[in-house]
Amino acid sequence: MARSLFALFGVAAYLFFLATFLYLIAFVGDIAGAPRTVSHGPRSMLSTALLTDISLIALFGIQHSVMARSGFKRVWTRVVPEPIERSVYVLLTSIVLWVLFIFWRPIPAVIWNVTDPAGIGILWTFFAAGWMIVLLSTFLINHFELFGLRQVYQNLRGGSAVAPQFRQPFFYKIVRHPLYTGFLIAFWATPVMTAGHLLFSAGMTVYIVIAIGYEEKDLIALFGQQYRDYKRRVGMLIPKLGS
Repeated sequence: MARSLFALFGVAAYLFFLATFLYLIAFVGDIAGAPRTVSHGPRSMLSTALLTDISLIALFGIQHSVMARSGFKRVWTRVVPEPIERSVYVLLTSIVLWVLFIFWRPIPAVIWNVTDPAGIGILWTFFAAGWMIVLLSTFLINHFELFGLRQVYQNLRGGSAVAPQFRQPFFYKIVRHPLYTGFLIAFWATPVMTAGHLLFSAGMTVYIVIAIGYEEKDLIALFGQQYRDYKRRVGMLIPKLGS
């Protein structure tokens, strides 16, 4: 019975994540029809907007990064059953993103506004390409394990977790963190950059750089010299030149 409930929970958390991911695209892209986006929504005084938005980015960064650390997981799995640990993480990340969507305060001052049709087309192409890189990167490293479905499926069948293996598929031969590269492209590629969008993109960029540092410490602890060699050969977010 517990295994079936875990499986249902894992599927529900994954579906909620999909809805969140789709809204994140609309939020960052300032897509018409989305009730709140990075540049459209309830207005506040500049000081209030800055404090609110920076706090929301920090909340996401702390939750998303701290809960992913191996030390936290060792403690966390004393409370949360191991088969659904990843699903709980995915669910809480989605909830924190919805908090960001709901409480984000746009800062409408325009930093740049590209009006040339060719320039607009190029930027939207980069925007779409960024999200495609994110999605493809998750499948390259096992999409269903990353979002908890594999764990609950294995548990449902009575299996145990599979030991992680070091692989370098496709994008991962070019950069070490293509998923983050995709996010950065999507966050920055916009024809209209408002001050609020700039704050979001800059804040997320800072978070990503900090998160990679912690993530790579865990990867070195897990894979040792194999990952150190990989780190020396392959660029973090952009390809290394002359290697």
